[in-house]
Amino acid sequence: MSEPVSTIDGWYSLHLLYSVDWAGLRVLDKDERNALTDELQAFLNRQEEVHEKHEGDYAFYNIMGHKADIIMWLLRPTADELIKLELEINKLAIADYLIPTYSYVSIIEMSSYLGGNKTPEEMMEIPHIKQRLYPSLEKSKYICFYPMDKKRDLDDNWYMLPMEERKQLMRDHGMIGRKYAGKIKQYITGSQGLDKYEWAVTLLSDDMLEFKKIIYEMRFDETSARYGVFGDFYVGGHIPNDAIADYFG
Repeated sequence: MSEPVSTIDGWYSLHLLYSVDWAGLRVLDKDERNALTDELQAFLNRQEEVHEKHEGDYAFYNIMGHKADIIMWLLRPTADELIKLELEINKLAIADYLIPTYSYVSIIEMSSYLGGNKTPEEMMEIPHIKQRLYPSLEKSKYICFYPMDKKRDLDDNWYMLPMEERKQLMRDHGMIGRKYAGKIKQYITGSQGLDKYEWAVTLLSDDMLEFKKIIYEMRFDETSARYGVFGDFYVGGHIPNDAIADYFG
């Protein structure tokens, strides 16, 4: 049996994606529509208060293309908090006009591949690692979200590689990501046993072209080229809280 890597885990993560029933919204009069958007804006304002207190976080984006219209990304210290938060969303009046298209359950994580000889406890004391596990999300202009696996096919089985080989591959892989520091914020969430894929990746940037650049460059890295399996990519633009009425209006 190949040696499993240990992880250190941070906040619980829930990505919720919806299509909007635009036809249903159009038949509402202005007052009815305003009541829906005012309630949603109040909900998002409460999430902003959580963000400011650093007790969790959220992001709200419009998705380009036909796979979805909006994505809401929620982060909390416990799974129970996310369960209650999802129920709160379902009870909003505007939920009658939101059609669920996809969701993803995971936990922000960092593997010990990049930790050298440090224990998980020692890694948790490093400030930049704490920031990755318990982030304060920047409301960048654009988001890119996608799930992914590592291959388990015949000779291309990531999980049968020796630990040292996996460590070296991940170090090389990580060096590409460092080139995009300041251009892209990357968040890795683990989902083994929680959802269909094994990880999800969420990227935030003020330049959508940077998503294309980093993903393309990483395709030539052996970790992705040989062992990476990717789900759909969801890309979109930020919806500020004070623009909710305009978006749904």
